[in-house]
Amino acid sequence: MSWAEGLLYTLFPEQTGRCIDNAACLRAELLRSEVTLARTLTPLAAELPQDAHALAGEFMAQLPELYALMMADAHAMWEGDPAARSHYEVIRAYPGFYAASLYRIAHRLHCLGVPLLPRLITERAHSRTGIDIHPGAVIGERFCIDHGTGIVIGETAQIANDVKLYQGVTLGALSVDKDMAGTKRHPTLHSGVIVYAGATILGGQTVIGQGSVIGGNVWVTRSVPPGAKVYYKGELDIRLL
Repeated sequence: MSWAEGLLYTLFPEQTGRCIDNAACLRAELLRSEVTLARTLTPLAAELPQDAHALAGEFMAQLPELYALMMADAHAMWEGDPAARSHYEVIRAYPGFYAASLYRIAHRLHCLGVPLLPRLITERAHSRTGIDIHPGAVIGERFCIDHGTGIVIGETAQIANDVKLYQGVTLGALSVDKDMAGTKRHPTLHSGVIVYAGATILGGQTVIGQGSVIGGNVWVTRSVPPGAKVYYKGELDIRLL
């Protein structure tokens, strides 16, 4: 079990079906997590912006905010899925919650200047869920992933609040040239956007306006205004034999 998974299971013990009995036990678990993080960061000392122990303490100080973001994600997934019967079910069983939560842990470490570890964390989620979120992506509050298998969110993607993605969505780059490293290569989704299964949205200058709906299996490479609906119009011919 990775350090990030251990932290997630401390914040949400229902992930493993266990119980943390009291505040003292919780504090002990969090202290253990901080010590483990510092030990994990020590081999990376030459690349860290500050001492490993100080960096671990700074990360742990952000846990209340991080926990609130994860709970808001769980609520969004419960609210957005008629099949979800409780927040407990979302936290315990939904791959979207697991992937989004590990992303949020990894993103905080990424913002603190930690190398390598954030990517290892999101790749752990990728290997378990099929959901690939780069730790450099910026994702707002109440992020909802429905089903989720095959979702790809690139490094410079920006996602505002209350966005919902279905399975197979790609937020990718138009070009993968190495000299584009460090530039905005992935799209921006404004608040309230819904992207249905199999849609592909590409390009750093591509902006999906507030409240827009992107239909399934469409290919979007230019900006979409607020409140728009983008969908593929095909014909289905059904004939009796």
